[in-house]
Amino acid sequence: MTSPYLSLQHREAVDRARLLTVEEYDVRLDLAADERTFTSLTTVRFRSAGGPTFVDLKPVSVAAITLNGQRLDPDLLERGRLPIDTVEGPNELVVDAVMPFRNDGEGLHRSVDPADGRHYVYGMNFMDAAPTVYACFDQPDLKAPYRFHVTAPADWVVIGNAPGSNPEPGVWELERTQPLSTYFVTLVAGPYHVLRDEHDGIPLGLSARASLAKDLDADADELFTMTKQCFDEFHRLFGIRYPFGDYHQAFVPEFNAGAMENPGCVTFRDPLIFSSRVTRGMRIQRATTVAHEMAHQWFGNIVTPLWWDDLWLNESFAEYMGVRVTADVTEYADAWTDNAYDRRMWGLSADQGPSTHPVAGNGAFDASAALQDFDGISYAKGSSVLKQLNAAVGDEVFFGGVVDHLTRHRFGNATMHDLFESWERAGAGDLSSFTSNWLRTAGADTLSLDRTAAALRRTPPAEHPADRAHTFRAAVAVDGRWEDRSVILTAEETPFDVPAGAAVVLDAYDESWAVVHPDAETVAALGQLLPSVGDDLLRAGIWNNLRGALHDAAVDPAAVLDIAVASLPVEDTEDARRRTLTWLLSTVVPLAGPGALGRVHGAAVAELDRLEPGSERQLAAFRTAISSADDPERLRGWLATTPPGIDLDLDLRWRLLVRLATLGATDRDELQAALDAEPTGRSRVEHTRAVASLPDTEAKEWAWDRFTGKVDVPNYELEAAGSGMWRGGQEHLTDPYVDRYFADLPATVGVRSGWVLADATEFFFPRTSLNEGTLERTRSLAAEESLAPSVRRRLADQADRLARLLAVRARYPHE
Repeated sequence: MTSPYLSLQHREAVDRARLLTVEEYDVRLDLAADERTFTSLTTVRFRSAGGPTFVDLKPVSVAAITLNGQRLDPDLLERGRLPIDTVEGPNELVVDAVMPFRNDGEGLHRSVDPADGRHYVYGMNFMDAAPTVYACFDQPDLKAPYRFHVTAPADWVVIGNAPGSNPEPGVWELERTQPLSTYFVTLVAGPYHVLRDEHDGIPLGLSARASLAKDLDADADELFTMTKQCFDEFHRLFGIRYPFGDYHQAFVPEFNAGAMENPGCVTFRDPLIFSSRVTRGMRIQRATTVAHEMAHQWFGNIVTPLWWDDLWLNESFAEYMGVRVTADVTEYADAWTDNAYDRRMWGLSADQGPSTHPVAGNGAFDASAALQDFDGISYAKGSSVLKQLNAAVGDEVFFGGVVDHLTRHRFGNATMHDLFESWERAGAGDLSSFTSNWLRTAGADTLSLDRTAAALRRTPPAEHPADRAHTFRAAVAVDGRWEDRSVILTAEETPFDVPAGAAVVLDAYDESWAVVHPDAETVAALGQLLPSVGDDLLRAGIWNNLRGALHDAAVDPAAVLDIAVASLPVEDTEDARRRTLTWLLSTVVPLAGPGALGRVHGAAVAELDRLEPGSERQLAAFRTAISSADDPERLRGWLATTPPGIDLDLDLRWRLLVRLATLGATDRDELQAALDAEPTGRSRVEHTRAVASLPDTEAKEWAWDRFTGKVDVPNYELEAAGSGMWRGGQEHLTDPYVDRYFADLPATVGVRSGWVLADATEFFFPRTSLNEGTLERTRSLAAEESLAPSVRRRLADQADRLARLLAVRARYPHE
């Protein structure tokens, strides 16, 4: 089944941009008439060289369309495109349509808060979603000012890209914006709880659902303080004032990404307003996200990529600046350490995979395909490359070039070549070799220690040869004492002598970008050495070395387990999907043989007794103890009485219930009672995860109905159903769904699109079916050209992950 809509191809965007100059959009939305749809009256004024083109429009229905006063037949609309024949000079297009409220985190998303039944709306117009909100020429280089007029229920507040007024109940008038790309346009509307402040002449705002008012109030001081600190630093670094009026940060429900940098009104996923106790890792993640989106106001919003093949200009830059500014001016000076744990292996795994691509000039064929390149390469690798460039040329040249770039292309579009020309004008010298090797060549070099030859070896990937210099520190432990050695690799082999038995960690502080593995002598020593390592950045380097080695089947998972039991990585306090403790449980434990889960559980419980009550690391250890527990009575005991220093909040209660559900030690009645007792958005998601985790046929069919679209649920619940569906030890229940996955997946393009289409491909992949048959079927389906490109991409990545797990198991069998 093919998508009902066409995705804009690069050549089409080039042709349309040559023809058109968009002067302004005037958009009137009525959000009050219906809960499933809204009316959208769009007037687009533009100039044309004259000739045929098309406007992007994805409505439920069309009332009327006029071009230059002449009515057009709505039946001409096909697969999201309305053909129009423009005249030379000024043109005016008016489209009166009914548009859909969506529940997949795209377009104009409408959500009902289970805590109080109130409705909330927000806009996410990234990539192909804007035409489901208003008629437009949907490509990044046709920027224009916008003016919005919104009718909404009388108790709603409406916030957008420009300041607004509320002249009468239910009526909102937003001021004219600066020139914006279509994908930056947003509205946030509903009975939101709003807080306001001001800094340096910039009006500041925060908002969240009314049910989160208490939590937003509790977090507001930290959020406002970080925002002010970041504004001061960005103004110092760039010397260019923030130009978009108000700066509002809206925390919205069921948001797909971490955040979106809409000028004047940044949207964030609202789990970043903390209703339960969180780890320092999660607070750092929120802080770097705030700084990341603020960096976008300059790099991305003032100057926007001409096309999606330069998306790294947005994301790599914001990633680098977000972590740097957070570490430099906020309370989270350890942001680079957390970044090493959270982002390093995400990027390196992508760079070693079948869908690797250059950081820059990735050749995005169309907008839909480009969406899949918002990955660890465009974020983590690009950030690392920019960090290296900054270290090489210094701040004066680095920011001198950035300011030149922002000034020359203010409120316009630019390319990578434009940016590097600015850096060269600022004194960086000829950057062509750097650009070619680091940005335009995919893949990562492998760095290894050859003790016999007393040398370090640099090996580029055979399919992506390059000549990349690496500058970093190696950490060497001799007789239990660590010392740092500076290393510069400019050739395939570089002398590097170490004493016999010394442990060696290459690129120990995340200073270059390469695949690095600890050798056998280092792995053998780490069990004794790691417990005494107090430098958390070095610990991150050690764990990333180990993670990289297991990824490439270059270390025995049993040896990794031994190291983890000796020194559980609780300093990586967060346990989100990319983090170390999650990797330990999801990847190492299934490969390390019988008893592995129990050993991790024992280590976590021992840490509970050792660590300071109330500390971040104690919380991390307790979460790990819950996830690794196989004794329902112990879990029940923790539901009744938590360890000293830990309070049983909503988050921990649901973690315990989900684990009990996975073990078959609870039932639907208990889970429903927990949801009824605290009917929050978070509870609804975790209830979904728990029910899908139950070890019975009814639960698995219940989860599967959400995958196929038989039961329509919001995006967060879809993800939770997928995570609960495939649980280790439940293969007798899930094996029949392996066949169903490959049979049912192609039709999901008929029930979802965009982010969620690709995400559901991954959420419901049969990750517990570790066999060659599943690998072959995955590869075969990924090669099917009739599938949506985003689905094929995710399948290829899942095939690579599965192949690597099978390679580890074949090389280090522990049955």
